[in-house]
Amino acid sequence: MKLKQIWVDADACPKVIKDILFRAADRVGVPVTLVANQPLQVPRSPHIRSVQVAAGFDVADNHIVQQATAGDLVITADIPLAAEVVAKGCLALNPRGELYTEDNIRQRLNMRDFMDTLRSSGVDTGGPASLSQADRQSFANQLDRLLAR
Repeated sequence: MKLKQIWVDADACPKVIKDILFRAADRVGVPVTLVANQPLQVPRSPHIRSVQVAAGFDVADNHIVQQATAGDLVITADIPLAAEVVAKGCLALNPRGELYTEDNIRQRLNMRDFMDTLRSSGVDTGGPASLSQADRQSFANQLDRLLAR
Protein backbone atom coordinates (compact mmCIF):
# COMPACT_ATOMS: atom_id res chain seq x y z
CA MET A 1 0.00 0.00 0.00
CA LYS A 2 1.52 3.29 -1.11
CA LEU A 3 1.39 6.17 1.38
CA LYS A 4 -1.05 8.80 0.22
CA GLN A 5 -0.12 11.60 2.60
CA ILE A 6 2.14 12.30 5.58
CA TRP A 7 0.76 14.38 8.45
CA VAL A 8 3.17 15.83 11.01
CA ASP A 9 2.22 16.80 14.56
CA ALA A 10 4.68 19.64 14.13
CA ASP A 11 4.57 21.60 17.40
CA ALA A 12 6.91 19.15 19.14
CA CYS A 13 8.54 17.48 16.13
CA PRO A 14 12.34 17.94 16.16
CA LYS A 15 13.79 20.02 13.31
CA VAL A 16 16.07 17.18 12.22
CA ILE A 17 13.02 14.92 11.75
CA LYS A 18 11.23 17.61 9.73
CA ASP A 19 14.34 17.92 7.53
CA ILE A 20 14.29 14.14 6.86
CA LEU A 21 10.59 14.42 5.94
CA PHE A 22 11.20 17.40 3.63
CA ARG A 23 13.89 15.48 1.72
CA ALA A 24 11.66 12.41 1.47
CA ALA A 25 8.70 14.48 0.21
CA ASP A 26 10.74 15.87 -2.66
CA ARG A 27 12.50 12.56 -3.37
CA VAL A 28 9.32 10.45 -3.73
CA GLY A 29 6.66 13.12 -4.29
CA VAL A 30 4.51 12.26 -1.28
CA PRO A 31 2.55 15.20 0.17
CA VAL A 32 3.71 16.25 3.65
CA THR A 33 1.52 18.51 5.78
CA LEU A 34 2.82 19.99 9.02
CA VAL A 35 0.14 20.98 11.51
CA ALA A 36 0.98 23.36 14.36
CA ASN A 37 -0.51 26.16 16.40
CA GLN A 38 2.33 28.50 15.46
CA PRO A 39 3.68 29.69 12.12
CA LEU A 40 6.15 27.26 10.55
CA GLN A 41 8.92 27.78 8.02
CA VAL A 42 8.76 25.10 5.33
CA PRO A 43 10.80 24.80 2.15
CA ARG A 44 9.26 25.86 -1.14
CA SER A 45 8.03 22.61 -2.60
CA PRO A 46 4.88 21.43 -4.33
CA HIS A 47 4.89 18.50 -1.87
CA ILE A 48 5.21 20.37 1.45
CA ARG A 49 2.71 22.61 3.17
CA SER A 50 1.96 23.79 6.67
CA VAL A 51 -1.35 24.41 8.38
CA GLN A 52 -1.58 26.74 11.35
CA VAL A 53 -4.44 25.93 13.70
CA ALA A 54 -5.72 27.95 16.63
CA ALA A 55 -3.81 27.71 19.90
CA GLY A 56 -5.30 25.37 22.45
CA PHE A 57 -5.11 21.94 23.94
CA ASP A 58 -5.12 19.21 21.25
CA VAL A 59 -6.25 21.56 18.46
CA ALA A 60 -3.49 20.37 16.11
CA ASP A 61 -4.11 16.74 17.09
CA ASN A 62 -7.83 17.09 16.41
CA HIS A 63 -7.13 18.63 12.99
CA ILE A 64 -4.91 15.69 12.07
CA VAL A 65 -7.50 13.15 13.27
CA GLN A 66 -10.22 14.87 11.22
CA GLN A 67 -8.13 15.14 8.04
CA ALA A 68 -6.11 11.92 7.99
CA THR A 69 -7.56 8.96 6.11
CA ALA A 70 -6.71 5.26 5.97
CA GLY A 71 -3.35 4.75 4.31
CA ASP A 72 -1.90 8.04 5.54
CA LEU A 73 1.16 8.24 7.80
CA VAL A 74 1.11 10.42 10.91
CA ILE A 75 4.37 11.50 12.54
CA THR A 76 3.84 12.06 16.26
CA ALA A 77 5.23 11.32 19.70
CA ASP A 78 1.71 11.84 21.11
CA ILE A 79 0.45 8.37 21.99
CA PRO A 80 -3.27 9.26 22.28
CA LEU A 81 -3.08 10.89 18.82
CA ALA A 82 -1.30 7.82 17.46
CA ALA A 83 -4.03 5.59 18.92
CA GLU A 84 -6.77 7.65 17.25
CA VAL A 85 -5.19 7.60 13.80
CA VAL A 86 -4.22 3.91 14.00
CA ALA A 87 -7.90 3.19 14.77
CA LYS A 88 -8.76 5.02 11.51
CA GLY A 89 -6.44 2.79 9.48
CA CYS A 90 -3.50 5.18 9.36
CA LEU A 91 0.09 4.38 10.16
CA ALA A 92 1.73 6.28 13.02
CA LEU A 93 5.48 6.73 13.47
CA ASN A 94 7.22 8.50 16.31
CA PRO A 95 10.35 10.66 15.81
CA ARG A 96 12.52 7.86 17.25
CA GLY A 97 11.44 5.48 14.48
CA GLU A 98 8.94 3.41 16.46
CA LEU A 99 5.92 2.39 14.42
CA TYR A 100 2.67 2.35 16.37
CA THR A 101 0.36 -0.47 15.35
CA GLU A 102 -2.93 -1.98 16.44
CA ASP A 103 -0.80 -4.62 18.19
CA ASN A 104 1.27 -2.25 20.34
CA ILE A 105 -0.72 0.96 20.77
CA ARG A 106 -2.87 -0.26 23.69
CA GLN A 107 0.27 -1.19 25.66
CA ARG A 108 1.83 2.24 24.89
CA LEU A 109 -1.35 4.00 26.05
CA ASN A 110 -1.44 1.99 29.28
CA MET A 111 2.22 2.81 30.02
CA ARG A 112 1.64 6.48 29.25
CA ASP A 113 -1.36 6.59 31.59
CA PHE A 114 0.61 4.78 34.32
CA MET A 115 3.49 7.28 34.05
CA ASP A 116 1.00 10.15 34.06
CA THR A 117 -0.51 8.77 37.29
CA LEU A 118 2.94 8.53 38.86
CA ARG A 119 3.78 12.13 37.88
CA SER A 120 0.48 13.45 39.22
CA SER A 121 1.17 11.76 42.56
CA GLY A 122 4.52 13.55 42.81
CA VAL A 123 6.92 10.92 41.47
CA ASP A 124 9.69 12.38 39.29
CA THR A 125 9.71 10.07 36.27
CA GLY A 126 12.23 12.16 34.33
CA GLY A 127 11.64 13.14 30.75
CA PRO A 128 12.43 11.38 27.53
CA ALA A 129 16.08 11.20 26.52
CA SER A 130 17.11 13.68 23.84
CA LEU A 131 16.93 12.48 20.27
CA SER A 132 20.12 10.57 19.47
CA GLN A 133 21.85 9.93 16.16
CA ALA A 134 20.62 6.32 16.42
CA ASP A 135 17.03 7.61 16.86
CA ARG A 136 17.36 9.80 13.76
CA GLN A 137 18.75 6.87 11.78
CA SER A 138 15.99 4.58 13.01
CA PHE A 139 13.36 7.15 11.96
CA ALA A 140 14.91 7.61 8.51
CA ASN A 141 15.16 3.84 7.98
CA GLN A 142 11.56 3.20 9.07
CA LEU A 143 10.32 6.08 6.88
CA ASP A 144 12.21 4.64 3.89
CA ARG A 145 10.65 1.20 4.51
CA LEU A 146 7.17 2.74 4.64
CA LEU A 147 7.73 4.80 1.50
CA ALA A 148 9.03 1.75 -0.39
CA ARG A 149 5.89 -0.34 0.27
